[in-house]
Amino acid sequence: MRKKSGEARENRHVRGRPGGSVRGNSLAEEDLVAKVREGSINFLLILDCVQDPHNLGAILRTADGAGVQAVIVPKDKSAGITDTVRRISVGAADSVPFVRVTNLSRAMKSLQEAGMWLVGTSDKAEKTLFETDLKGSLGLVIGAEGDGLRRLTEESCDFLVKLPMLGKVPCLNASVATGICLYEAVRQRMG
Repeated sequence: MRKKSGEARENRHVRGRPGGSVRGNSLAEEDLVAKVREGSINFLLILDCVQDPHNLGAILRTADGAGVQAVIVPKDKSAGITDTVRRISVGAADSVPFVRVTNLSRAMKSLQEAGMWLVGTSDKAEKTLFETDLKGSLGLVIGAEGDGLRRLTEESCDFLVKLPMLGKVPCLNASVATGICLYEAVRQRMG
């Protein structure tokens, strides 16, 4: 049977929630900071205003595969967990804790005070991702599609890194850049 325009197609990898809830696996900001402080969480992904649900779903899927322990997004100007995000994430939206914060730069400061280093991606950076130590308690900070990191978010990072762009295009899709960054961190942490 054909679906109406706008309806999500079935995905055999996603297990539906009773009642069709799209809540996801949420975690309170205070609980996250406490877990970072005690050392039970040491690998986070922070997304600055990623608005495309397809990108968010792909990012969550990659984050799950890379062992990210939580994903943090601002409440405003960011995609949330929807049916589309759940479908694209192939279930990762229900396994990776999702933290929505009112003030992203304040949340980042709390994470730093709890002992986490924050590494943001920016074309203004001098060092590449591959020249940076990504071991230890780490939060990777990825900017929005097209715009990158907002000024305050960028200023809140401990370090900035860039991905080498050797061709003609100036930047990568947010989910692709996230995948490269996460798996470089995984490579370093496993080695």
